[in-house]
Amino acid sequence: MTDKTALFPTAAELGRLRAVAAGTARPDLIVRGGLVQSPGTEEWLERDILVSGRHIAALTPWGHVPAASPGEQGEPGAPDELDASGCHVVPTFIDAHLHIEYTNLTPGELGRLSVARGTGTVLTDPNGAANVWGARGMDQLLTTGTPLHIFQQVSPKTPGSPELERGGAVIAEEVVRGRLWDDVTTNLGEGNPFDYGEESTGRFREALVAGRRITGHTAAQTDESLWGYLAAGVGDDHNSATIDEVLERVRLGAMITVMGASLTDNTVPIFTDLEKVAPALRSLCFCADDKHALDLHTEGHIDHHVRQAIRFGVDPQLAYRMATTQPAAYYRLDQVLGLLAPSRLADLQLIPDLAEVRPSVVVVEGRVVARDGRALFENTDELPEWMTDTVHLPAELDPSMFEVRAATGSGVEESGTGRARVRAMEMYKGYFKHAFETELDVVGGLVQPDLEHDVLKIAVVDRHHGDALTGIGFVKGFGLRRGAIAITMNCPNMNIAVVGADDASMLHAVEELRAMQGGFVTVADGEVVGRVPLPVGGMMSAAPFEETAEALRLGHEATHALGCTIPSPYIILSFVGLYVVPDLGLTERGLIDALTQSFVDVLVPVGGHLDRCGHEGHAS
Repeated sequence: MTDKTALFPTAAELGRLRAVAAGTARPDLIVRGGLVQSPGTEEWLERDILVSGRHIAALTPWGHVPAASPGEQGEPGAPDELDASGCHVVPTFIDAHLHIEYTNLTPGELGRLSVARGTGTVLTDPNGAANVWGARGMDQLLTTGTPLHIFQQVSPKTPGSPELERGGAVIAEEVVRGRLWDDVTTNLGEGNPFDYGEESTGRFREALVAGRRITGHTAAQTDESLWGYLAAGVGDDHNSATIDEVLERVRLGAMITVMGASLTDNTVPIFTDLEKVAPALRSLCFCADDKHALDLHTEGHIDHHVRQAIRFGVDPQLAYRMATTQPAAYYRLDQVLGLLAPSRLADLQLIPDLAEVRPSVVVVEGRVVARDGRALFENTDELPEWMTDTVHLPAELDPSMFEVRAATGSGVEESGTGRARVRAMEMYKGYFKHAFETELDVVGGLVQPDLEHDVLKIAVVDRHHGDALTGIGFVKGFGLRRGAIAITMNCPNMNIAVVGADDASMLHAVEELRAMQGGFVTVADGEVVGRVPLPVGGMMSAAPFEETAEALRLGHEATHALGCTIPSPYIILSFVGLYVVPDLGLTERGLIDALTQSFVDVLVPVGGHLDRCGHEGHAS
């Protein structure tokens, strides 16, 4: 766990830092001959970096401290040296908003993957761990022996809306507020933008008094809806997907955390028109919110954001500041990290090519921890037994659990055949859903999916309480022509989400999840064709990240072979149920209108219709 206070120099360390900087003591490490990113003037400085223990003592002109003579090299007390000639030297990157669970890696495996790519610090909201294990799970997701700094964004409420979901664990409000004062905490995590209750208002107030930032996801809001959210003290947003949204929020004082996720990559629309977005560039930082292990492995972590910004024409100095100094300053970490300056942690990387953003050396707390994209450390984290065996279902599942029965009436004959009108949702821009209505065939009294028009059945199944309580809806956008895909990571309650072309395949997929105790699965024609085991809470794997990434690649290929066109279908499925972004969501209790935060029927009443936001009205 990364307590901020523990990262400051001790009194003894501070005394030695001053001695090294004053030239009366020898440094432990000298990073020589690099062009160092200036902490304040946005210059590349010809400087050597003198390191004492974990911290930077001084930045000196090249060669100011003579190199050790051949006879001194290797002698006790002689400083180690890193040759940074031909390289730019920058701080390690900061991911300003992440859920480690959604990487599908344990903290140690994420450290082994990301630190080697230059990301040395993550600010994480462990809301999945909170739902599965409670407060002890939140603590475990902040813990690793690898050189990855993990700070906490306190998950605001577990379960998120008890009126709309049962979820798994329950965390008391006083526990949440108490954690805001923890030294590991930088933020209050992302909360429901449509919750105006006294409890949430009090939580916002507690965060402000504790000196913590408040993270927001503004869910495509604008005008009064947006103003009401930011008026709570919410100070950043990782949902901005257009330049207009960025400018609107920055003009209201918000920091924009540009998301490059497996759901959607906002680095593309936000940086394509630099002239238009220019007024906001110094109010931007980066996050890889909801980016799974495969994309982290192949595309990169925060290094991807920096590459994208430079590719679209952002000055490299500024692009690197967006990944380091700007988030450090905003999240009040700049006295510890995020810039290369005296008394700060010696967390730095050597970059041979600014545009490529591939560090040749990564240093954390004064130690070389990675070279040429490979970690020089192992993940030796040991996980407690309670983190596994978390998928609890009945011994036998009811074969009728996914049925949607249409009442006899308008459009449905007494024989049980005809057409029924249903509420449905269509995926767009990652985890957003358009509400729409459609008519579906009814056979034997049961509403059928429409494979020709890509309207599939989706269900969220409780996996915490052992009774398999199930909410059912219909969704467009997955494109399956046969089979089903299922996961144990419905956001935010970490229940099972399953989408399929037929009920039998959906049932088979859920049974496979139980057998493997969590993860992702794709089935077709009675066979498992894709499998990603995630036995740690049904969310993560402690296996080497390379194995998890490969399992994801094969699972995606198998799912695409069934007609799915979504590049990352499992993680998109994680968010179909999310009920705090427009228009609809789904929990084990039923279908939810995101705007009103209330349940709505899947079957549209006779004579009713839906407006574009999913609200019941009357036909004109």
